[in-house]
Amino acid sequence: MIMKKVLVTGGTAFVSRYIAEYYVGKGFHVSVLNRNTKEQSKGVHLIEADRYHLGNQLCDLHFDVVIDTGYTSEEVKLLLDALGSYDDYIFISSSAVYPDNLPQPFAEETLLGENTYWRKYGTDKIEAEALLQKKDPNAYILRPPYLYGPMNDIYREAFVFDCALADRPFYLPGDGSLKLQFFHIHDLCRFLDFLLERKPEQRIFNVGNEEMISVRDWVSLCYRIVGKKAEFVNVYESVEQRNYFSFCEYEYQLDVTRQCGFMKDTIPLEEGLRDSFEWYRDHPDQVQKKPFIDYIEQNLE
Repeated sequence: MIMKKVLVTGGTAFVSRYIAEYYVGKGFHVSVLNRNTKEQSKGVHLIEADRYHLGNQLCDLHFDVVIDTGYTSEEVKLLLDALGSYDDYIFISSSAVYPDNLPQPFAEETLLGENTYWRKYGTDKIEAEALLQKKDPNAYILRPPYLYGPMNDIYREAFVFDCALADRPFYLPGDGSLKLQFFHIHDLCRFLDFLLERKPEQRIFNVGNEEMISVRDWVSLCYRIVGKKAEFVNVYESVEQRNYFSFCEYEYQLDVTRQCGFMKDTIPLEEGLRDSFEWYRDHPDQVQKKPFIDYIEQNLE
């Protein structure tokens, strides 16, 4: 088998790092593009450069696939202008491109627009998608919900694990009925494989688990994985949820019918969260922690 050449933008944090290591594990030649300010994964080839000042570092190279985790249209444009040649381009976008005032579940054809919870992050991704589609109509775009799993440096499941490990009651927004949709980072990589192997005609895919879960059940599951039973304190006060909880007060659902037509099976949430906990237990310093517990102690207890 000919070794495929992969370029991953970033490669030092959660999504891009996991993708890079996944393809190293498959025996591909993986290049990562970053400024070399963090530790690099084993087995990758570093292209040390600022994405905003790429110069001629890429112009003589060929990649079988470019996997871009960028945020803005300018980042996408600069990369496309700097690339020499490539076969496939996959952009990791976000569910944040869907406005919160339209009917759900969101299908790929749903009109994009500002989401009042994600604001600039979402509109930047919209503009990046539009520019990419204009410059490379054959590029693939993936729109995941909340990603989780090993290497997640965002303080989401890790926050709940910390509460469980400290035998703290969990301060739950309202009655805990708010539902969330997740997608394991390994499943994202499996879907990338599908795109590269099958080359479907459709270019934009929502990706995620079919089932949603209430925050109460999700927290209970995280506690159970740690070996604890969750006890809850319901927060009904008019306080900003993001001060003490790791998700916005926003429930949304993606229609992942098209993904399931090609890849229906996804990692069960309990199994995936167990992966997360095992990784976090060994890498607690690699998560960007927020002062949720401090806020709870000062304002809610």
